[in-house]
Amino acid sequence: MTSASPRLDLPMLQPSQAQKHVTHNEALLRLDGAVQMVLQSLSQSAPPETPAIGACYFTADAATGDWAPYPRMVAAYTASGWVYLQPAEGWLAWDASGGCCVVFQDDEWTDLPQQLQNLPYLGIGASADDTNRLTVSSDASLFNHAGGGHQIKVNKSATGQTASLLFQSNWSGRAEMGLCGDDALHLKVSDGGTWHDAVVIDPLTGHISGEAIQSSAIDVTSGRLMRADYGYCRGNAVGAVAMADGLPSGALIQRIDGTNSVALRFADGSQICSGHVTVSGAATAYGAVFGSDSVVFPFPAAFTQAPSISMSAQGVAGVWATNASAATATQANVMAMSAVSTADNIQINVIAVGRWI
Repeated sequence: MTSASPRLDLPMLQPSQAQKHVTHNEALLRLDGAVQMVLQSLSQSAPPETPAIGACYFTADAATGDWAPYPRMVAAYTASGWVYLQPAEGWLAWDASGGCCVVFQDDEWTDLPQQLQNLPYLGIGASADDTNRLTVSSDASLFNHAGGGHQIKVNKSATGQTASLLFQSNWSGRAEMGLCGDDALHLKVSDGGTWHDAVVIDPLTGHISGEAIQSSAIDVTSGRLMRADYGYCRGNAVGAVAMADGLPSGALIQRIDGTNSVALRFADGSQICSGHVTVSGAATAYGAVFGSDSVVFPFPAAFTQAPSISMSAQGVAGVWATNASAATATQANVMAMSAVSTADNIQINVIAVGRWI
């Protein structure tokens, strides 16, 4: 018959053994230390001066005093002195110094592993259910980095499904952000009854649309954001003007340079051409006044029809300018007039106002 139990090394009563109570009591003392074990320390070199009966310690590698012959063992103090237990793989104990449960594994006491894989539900301060399998009720939730950045991932199975963040007020949806029924990014808001797709970002182009965005070039709905292709800014105010279906489709203003002249075209269809030509004197008699030869002033950009012309002349005293013949959509025919005959050069300034479309 064996003299000790195989797992806890408890002494066993033998046939015809005298004083069986001694053996029995020793087994109980060993059980008292091993069962529901509380370790005051996970590594202590010397026994305490006044240990409490029932106190247990795990002796250090370099144990001293009464513990010197028993390194890396559980020393349990009893009314009869120290009882030493050799822990085996898988023993559990409460670490009084650390305030946690520990397990003896690979010849060391370590924190009890928390097996949290494939839990059906997890409720923190609240009750989880079949739909909300993870439920947290707290003032805040912190997702911190582990040395670098941090991502929160919300995955869906297919394009037509939803992966989003839903914000509620008293359990009623008020805002939603994410992939809502497709792969575009949606920002939606609600008054509790009607949902508005305020902003939608196309995953192919990165361009935006939605109820908060201008829907066309003539959309002036209050509160909507202007699209770059429907509005004007520093980048497209000046350039080539254009018109489509009666609405500006190009820049606000366009400059077209000619010879000693410039044309300014505007998005509303207006056009102004200005510049000058020079004539050599005014010596041809026209009754009591004298005139120059007729000179063509070509417009830098054509009008749709003959524009209104205004002119002035500068040079010698008493000169002015006039039409030599009717203007066309592409040019003005001008000449200088003078109160006296002169061979001096005269500059004729021309301003034409009309439409380019």
